[in-house]
Amino acid sequence: MTNLADLKHLQGNSLRARVQRFGGNLAAMIMPNIGAFIAWGLITALFIPTGWLPNETLAELVGPMITMLLPLLIGYTGGRLVHGQRGAVVGAVATVGVVVGSEVPMFLGAMIIAPITALLLKGFDRLVDGKIRTGFEMLVNNFSAGIIGGAMALIGLVAIGPVVEALTTAAGNGVDFLVSNSLLPLVSLIVEPAKVLFLNNAINHGVLSPIGLSEAAESGQSLLFMIETNPGPGLGILIAFLFFGPRVTRATVPGAMIIHFLGGIHEIYFPYVLMKPRLILAAIGGGAAGVATAMITNSGLVAVPSPGSIFAYLAVTPRGGYVSVLLSIVVATGVSFLLASMLLRFGRGADDPLGAPVLTADAAPAPARATAAAAAPGAGSRAGTTTMEEPPPSRPVISGKDVTTVLIACDAGMGSSVMLAGQMRNRLKPYGVSVEHVSVNAIPADAQLVLTHADLAPRARATAPNAVVVPFTSFLSDPVFDTVEDAIKEGGELRG
Repeated sequence: MTNLADLKHLQGNSLRARVQRFGGNLAAMIMPNIGAFIAWGLITALFIPTGWLPNETLAELVGPMITMLLPLLIGYTGGRLVHGQRGAVVGAVATVGVVVGSEVPMFLGAMIIAPITALLLKGFDRLVDGKIRTGFEMLVNNFSAGIIGGAMALIGLVAIGPVVEALTTAAGNGVDFLVSNSLLPLVSLIVEPAKVLFLNNAINHGVLSPIGLSEAAESGQSLLFMIETNPGPGLGILIAFLFFGPRVTRATVPGAMIIHFLGGIHEIYFPYVLMKPRLILAAIGGGAAGVATAMITNSGLVAVPSPGSIFAYLAVTPRGGYVSVLLSIVVATGVSFLLASMLLRFGRGADDPLGAPVLTADAAPAPARATAAAAAPGAGSRAGTTTMEEPPPSRPVISGKDVTTVLIACDAGMGSSVMLAGQMRNRLKPYGVSVEHVSVNAIPADAQLVLTHADLAPRARATAPNAVVVPFTSFLSDPVFDTVEDAIKEGGELRG
């Protein structure tokens, strides 16, 4: 019987999953278009009057790209997420309305009006499905898209655009207030805890980047691009783990540091914080120190660095800003390392097995242990055995020999999932199994087997209820990866 504590736990997970899903949808409109944002940032850094190669003719690209191209791409992508190609078309059409009706870049407006327009078209298509006379399908489809898209463009021009412009202006004024009163570092109290709950993409691409792009269009740079993306807090925590963390974790840290700092995949350090939750204080301190340093040195970037790699940082750093930008990263790293070292008690208790990361099946939290236990006795898991109960029998089950495709799901489908897909692809290739990466919100309905972080597992199961969803807790050397490989190799049973 479920007790009150279990009920509260389930409710908390459900709420977190809903927040993650909402944020993931926001980020999903931005992430596929990051290349366009970087292109705009590079052109801005090079050719504006204060750029590396000032050129009045080439700088004319800057305005149209940020006011028209980027919002249209967001609107197109947002519509496509809701209703495929037809949704993409009407989403882009409706976005033109908010773009024309505003004097500020309409990223937020595109993220609002495009999905709504696509949803309206999707509802209309369902309403008339099977009711259109033969031969009139194309006529109805084209005119319905044109009428709904055009009508929403008009509404965007006269209503939604002005409202969003007012909201954007208010948000900008709020940021200016925080900066002028030296309070901006306090945003780390919200940003850093939210990041380790896998809301990093939602915060960066859904909130900070749109406001930052408006600032960059006016002043040539924005500090907001450096708040969530600064690799310093995570790097400091990983360095502290390398020297003072549980000894069983230390072998995984150098690889995580390279992936985090050079590859820009910040999700790699989240499990280290989650296994020692008090380390969130180190992340907050490092993040706040980095923001404060950027404020003092008047630092900023010309576009969002995505992924948050040091190479991406250097690529979008404005002329003359390298010292201040690097100083912000160094200070954030130093403060985070010092605080994390203190919280890890400088290595005292490093041999405590309760502080070990999830590198064996017996050390895994309940979801991962249950999954490991689901392998058949003959699967020969290298991770060992466990006495934990199996997941509820209502969960989907699949034999390893029936698996043809494994999906690796992360929040945006473009970061940690790409990295892990590469690892698993090499491991499963000898067995004829293909491995693909995907956003947790875009798992196809016919998915067989999905690997995702334990914090994203509820969303994965809600998106693909018939798939076997196998959660893991560590991106490096998690025993679940051995369990899956052995089940596929020897025909063991996997339960989601």
